[in-house]
Amino acid sequence: MASWFDVWVFTALYWAAQGLTVWAFVDALIRPAAGFVAAGKLTKPGWAAITGIAAVVLYLSQNPMTFLGLPAVIAAVVYLVDVRPAVRGLRRGNSW
Repeated sequence: MASWFDVWVFTALYWAAQGLTVWAFVDALIRPAAGFVAAGKLTKPGWAAITGIAAVVLYLSQNPMTFLGLPAVIAAVVYLVDVRPAVRGLRRGNSW
């Protein structure tokens, strides 16, 4: 039987992972589509689908340490660490 400490740790881990995947999904939605292509990354719909599916998978599994939960967290981390800075660093509009 799990102790109360184990329950709190896994609950905190789940909510942190869920927050991470939702943050990645929302961020992918608000970035301009041209920025993904200009940065040489997968398209905006592609990243929105990956991060959205990751958030749904994590929500349904309720555990980031499962066979599908861990890849979902990794997908969100890849977006936030690699894609987001590249897309965010590009200028919007004219360079005047």
